Amino acid sequence: MSKVLIVTDAWHPQTNGVVRCLETLGTQLIAMGHEVRYLTPQGFWTVPLPTYPEIALSLVGVATIAAIIEQEAPDHIHIATEGPLGLVARYASLDAGLRFTTSYHTRYPEYVAARIPVPAEWTYGFLRWFHSAAEATLVPTRSMLDELAERDFTNLREWTRGVDPDQFSPGPKTWFAGLPGPHLLYVGRVAVEKNIEAFLALRTAGSKIVVGDGPARAELEARYPGAVFMGRRTGEELSEIYRSADVFVFPSKTDTFGNVMIEALSSGLPVAAYPVTGPIDVLTDPACGALDDNLQLAVERALTLSREAARAHASRFTWARCAELFVDTLVPAQRLARRAA
Repeated sequence: MSKVLIVTDAWHPQTNGVVRCLETLGTQLIAMGHEVRYLTPQGFWTVPLPTYPEIALSLVGVATIAAIIEQEAPDHIHIATEGPLGLVARYASLDAGLRFTTSYHTRYPEYVAARIPVPAEWTYGFLRWFHSAAEATLVPTRSMLDELAERDFTNLREWTRGVDPDQFSPGPKTWFAGLPGPHLLYVGRVAVEKNIEAFLALRTAGSKIVVGDGPARAELEARYPGAVFMGRRTGEELSEIYRSADVFVFPSKTDTFGNVMIEALSSGLPVAAYPVTGPIDVLTDPACGALDDNLQLAVERALTLSREAARAHASRFTWARCAELFVDTLVPAQRLARRAA
């Protein structure tokens, strides 16, 4: 049908919601008959991101990326991230008079401010400029879209996420038999912006289990020796861990969506979270999740909820719908009159 070029700074070996979304999106697009190409940091010189070495920053010039885009000759260009590679692709596309779309996956202003003394408004200013050149900017939730609109972002489109109901499904509890219950689970990056300490500091009965890795893991392990840190888990092992827990705790206040919440719900696992962007968009049925500014109260309520209701609610989120919405926003990468960057 058409060739789609997806430009992303977030790619393997990173493990996060952005990589998972873009990879699964490509699979869906191919199934729909599209040809998909990825332009990622792989194949270029990279340097590790300060304070977060798992993330590689590409070192590549505009001319190189321009030549790749010209060679690929895509029908559509989507710039998925605002990192160095996305920035260079933006310049190259504008210089060639090519149209493109973008997507807003991550609250970089809050992430940056959590690490270095840079006002969030400065970073929002850069992001507003970055996305202003796009024909459309895809945003994962309605509340995030409204928030960005209030900050004068334009051409915003809602773009939901999906879950694989076969991979993440209810089943027998095969983990944590040796740990006191209830079993409270967190899955995701172990980093300061994820607010994991709010989960670990809860005075609840049972066991707190953290699945994932990241720059804050060593410090949190030392400060909370009673918690179980399992490191990164994938595939069937991760699926078994989800279905073996009693409640999924999502303490983040900075996520734009929270893919792990729908993975938990699809596994029959009720969710406890703060009433912020992401959780308020996903946990719209009080039968499947509990929202409260007091996270401990949210956990206590979530422990009373139905695993069947959680699974049923997750069925609303499909990767097929995600791909359909993506295709609906694509624009032809046709040559236009040169426009200012």
